[in-house]
Amino acid sequence: MSAASLLVPLQSGVSPLDELASLVPSFAGRVAVTGVILLIVTALLARGDRVHDSDPGHVPAALWSLLVTLTTMSVTVGGAAVIVGVWGQATQVAEVFEGYDFGYRSFVNLGLSILILVGAYTMTSLVRRLVDEVTEARPAVSQHQREIAYRIAQVFLYVVGVAMVLALWNVDLGGILVGAGFLGIVVGMAARQTLGALLAGFVLMFSRPFEIGDWVEVGDHEGIVTDITIVNTRIQTFDGEYVMVPNDVVSSESLVNRSRKGRLRIEVDVGADYDADPKRAADVALEAVERLDEPLSVPTPQVVLKRFADSAVVLGVRVWIDRPSARRKWRTQTAVISAIKEAFESEGIKIPYPQRELMGREEENGFVVSGGERAAAPRDRSPAPDSPTATTDGGDGEDESAESAESEENEGAETPEGDGGDSPDGEDS
Repeated sequence: MSAASLLVPLQSGVSPLDELASLVPSFAGRVAVTGVILLIVTALLARGDRVHDSDPGHVPAALWSLLVTLTTMSVTVGGAAVIVGVWGQATQVAEVFEGYDFGYRSFVNLGLSILILVGAYTMTSLVRRLVDEVTEARPAVSQHQREIAYRIAQVFLYVVGVAMVLALWNVDLGGILVGAGFLGIVVGMAARQTLGALLAGFVLMFSRPFEIGDWVEVGDHEGIVTDITIVNTRIQTFDGEYVMVPNDVVSSESLVNRSRKGRLRIEVDVGADYDADPKRAADVALEAVERLDEPLSVPTPQVVLKRFADSAVVLGVRVWIDRPSARRKWRTQTAVISAIKEAFESEGIKIPYPQRELMGREEENGFVVSGGERAAAPRDRSPAPDSPTATTDGGDGEDESAESAESEENEGAETPEGDGGDSPDGEDS
């Protein structure tokens, strides 16, 4: 039995589709009816998630989602049939099927294929509702795990739907799988980074190093995780920036999760002067932070002596906060610094500035002028007040005597003629 034989009653006026064509004879009316049907179907498909999530009250949620799914499928198929009937294209549709040797079975398969694809799309909302109802009864299941379960179920529905459609048309799945294998190799080589991000996304979903709402630091990015997909992780920084980090980068970079344990330690370094007693300075700092409301009392605050710095003994003041966030961290750190400074000032403990001691010494071998030879350093020939003027034999006294004689000879040589200057021997120069 062919599709054309099914459409014969339409031409005799028995079929409702033929009656629709006769009821809307004008072109403008047919356009209006088509537009309304398309608008209704599009709105129903677009708002399917909201309709599924709505609470009818007297109907169980699972049954309501199933009814919405069946209604969406029926409206889609019925709308397509009405459009064909309004435009009077029943005979042309039958001829198309006959031309391509499409019999009754092919016509049914086409309708079933449309129903399966639309049903797979609308069933995802039903799956989300079921996952939420099942996991709400178990507080141990986190939002991240709910999202993983929904995504896996969604992929499963799409795969099953496509496989059912291919089975209806007697498509050889073995050949498709072989072709998909070769295509996967080509695509894998051409899109290594994208596929790496996809695989890393599944790894992150199952390993759960962080969840939505956690305060994390990934490489150079730090902020709150807002979304986790199979391709990237979205982070909102404390500067208000929106960062999308590929999952393969997340899995390869060092990851710091400051929210996982539910509490965070904050350490503030403060220097105490070397003249102060470090034990007393530590006690004063500890008493100051113990009076604050921001840090936790358990674990208790702690002050340790860390190291000898250039100008002070460095104390490490350690406190803990719960429900870690950037705002709580900076607020607690500000309170700790203010309390320690006030306590040190009231107790007379100095927090020193960096100090350096400068010393100088006399050059013994002279200095070198750039591009020249080493110049002799000036020597002070006057004896020191407490040093003896005589030297021992073979000491520096001989050198000084030789230098004195040489200087006197030079002075005599520089005396101009006619001045009457006498040489040491009483002869004229």
